[in-house]
Amino acid sequence: MSLDRSVRWHGLDPVSIEHCHVISTARDTRIRSTTITPEHGLFYRIKLDDTEHVRTVKIERTDGTVLELFSDGAGNWSDDRAEPLSQLKGCIDIDISSSPLTNSLPLWRCQWVTGQPQRFAMAWIDTDSMTVQRAEQLYTQLDATHFRFQSADFERVIEVDADMLVVDYPGLFTRA
Repeated sequence: MSLDRSVRWHGLDPVSIEHCHVISTARDTRIRSTTITPEHGLFYRIKLDDTEHVRTVKIERTDGTVLELFSDGAGNWSDDRAEPLSQLKGCIDIDISSSPLTNSLPLWRCQWVTGQPQRFAMAWIDTDSMTVQRAEQLYTQLDATHFRFQSADFERVIEVDADMLVVDYPGLFTRA
C-alpha cells in the first residue's frame, strides 16, 4: 500500500471531530491523529510494519493520561513497562473507540472475497477509560465500498473509499 493522505471525520455520538494523517510506504505505515470530544482531546500515533501489522500505539489525552502498547506483530503485546498483556494474545489489530480509522487496519491487511466473513481478535481501546481489552470482530465485504462490521450485539454496514478509509459509519462517524 502506498498512501499519503489526510482525512477528517465528524463523530456523531458523541459529537467529535478527528483529523488524521496516514503515510504508508513499502517499509511501514505511520498514522497520526487528533480527536476532540466534549470530554477530552486526544492524540494518537500508530505504527504498522511492512505487512500492515500493528507494532506500536500511543494515545495521549489532554488531561495527561497516556496509554502506550507494543506488539511483536505476531499477536504478543506489552505495555510501556514491558509487562506482557496476556489477554491480548493473538490480537494483530487495534480498535480505538473514538476513531473510525482503526476499522481500516484489518481491511488493509487482508485479501477480501465478497460475501466471505473474516474474524479478527482486536485489542479494543476505550479512550474514555484508557483501558484495553480483547474484542472479537467480524467483517464481511458486501461490495467494493461496503463492509458489514459485527462485534457482540453491535452491527453496522460501513462505507469505505478506494483507500479503504471510512466514508460513513452509520450513527457514529461521517467523513467531513
